[in-house]
Amino acid sequence: MGGSVARTRRILKWTGNILLVVMLVWTLVPFYWMLATSLKKDKEIYGFEATLIPRQPTLDAYRRIFVQTPFLKYLRNSLLIAVGTTVASLVLGSLGAYALARLKFPGRGIIARGLIFTYLVPQSLLFIPLFAVMSFLTLIDTREGLFLAYLGITLPFCTWLLLGYFRSVPLELEEAALVDGCSRLATLVRIILPMSLPALAVVAFFSFTQAWNEFIYANVLVNSVDVRTITTGLTLFIVEDVFFWGPMMAASVMATIPPVLVYLAFQRWVVKGLTLGAVKG
Repeated sequence: MGGSVARTRRILKWTGNILLVVMLVWTLVPFYWMLATSLKKDKEIYGFEATLIPRQPTLDAYRRIFVQTPFLKYLRNSLLIAVGTTVASLVLGSLGAYALARLKFPGRGIIARGLIFTYLVPQSLLFIPLFAVMSFLTLIDTREGLFLAYLGITLPFCTWLLLGYFRSVPLELEEAALVDGCSRLATLVRIILPMSLPALAVVAFFSFTQAWNEFIYANVLVNSVDVRTITTGLTLFIVEDVFFWGPMMAASVMATIPPVLVYLAFQRWVVKGLTLGAVKG
């Protein structure tokens, strides 16, 4: 009996390991193909001389995107909007979550549930009314308009996530701080936020990646080259039915670096925040 149980456990373990390897390969192959294509010469990408591995690696595609295209403008715009969205989501999400978690006022429960419903609405249903609003406010083709649009994506989820963490902080700690003379804002900054660092890391990573990778709003609300982000800038490497795969893949490689760096910087906190969030949220 014991031998059969041990054998079953070994089979399950090996099955799980094999599935993990398959998923790892499934995930890494597109990244390898993107990097390899960016290092190939044109003759190795098109025609009968196409190869899986670059025979003569070259950085010509990277030179072309930096010298012959406004890629640096796209990179600057994406960084400004993504960082701004992240900071605003952290500040406004913290204030909103604390108010919902600790203050008592009419409609608090409705607002908390409304955050989830707002986040679940597909972007494909919102970009037309959002375009009308931005047009009325003369925010079309501006970084400010994109910033406000992205904040509408990230802020509901960030507030809801922080709400669950703030509720888990013992109320006695806040009461002691209030007795010692701290204000509500000082209590939030000195007591709540330091104890919610994993949740703040998740909020920062989520907000940054959402703003960095978003395409629909950026494509609808922005037309000029000076305001385009990286996601919409990649479409300029497609001219009618011609795909400039080398520069497109080089730009894609460069576009993946900032989110990867952000994740590596907050990796420990992000993993802890996601696992704890499954219990506390």
